[in-house]
Amino acid sequence: MSAEAERNDAEQFRRLSEEAREVRDRHREALEIVRQEQERLREGAETARTAGEEARAAAEAARQATMEAVRATAETLAATLENMKVVEEMRRALRDIRDVTMRDASS
Repeated sequence: MSAEAERNDAEQFRRLSEEAREVRDRHREALEIVRQEQERLREGAETARTAGEEARAAAEAARQATMEAVRATAETLAATLENMKVVEEMRRALRDIRDVTMRDASS
């Protein structure tokens, strides 16, 4: 009976060992799945970070372009104002000449 009990114990130990191996294998597979998912998430985060950096650079370039456009517009408006002042001075001068000419013609 002792040999039979030992065989049963050995068989039970073998089954438990096999079950433990299967559990370890499943655990290892689950850890690998988790590791792969973490890697995918890390890659996604890196992609998002890169896209964010590119968007920030594009926004900065757009801001710079806008500032240049505003400066150019201000310079154009200043030049136009100066031209309008010159035209107004010319109109006054022409009016004065006309008034003097009309006075001279009347006299």
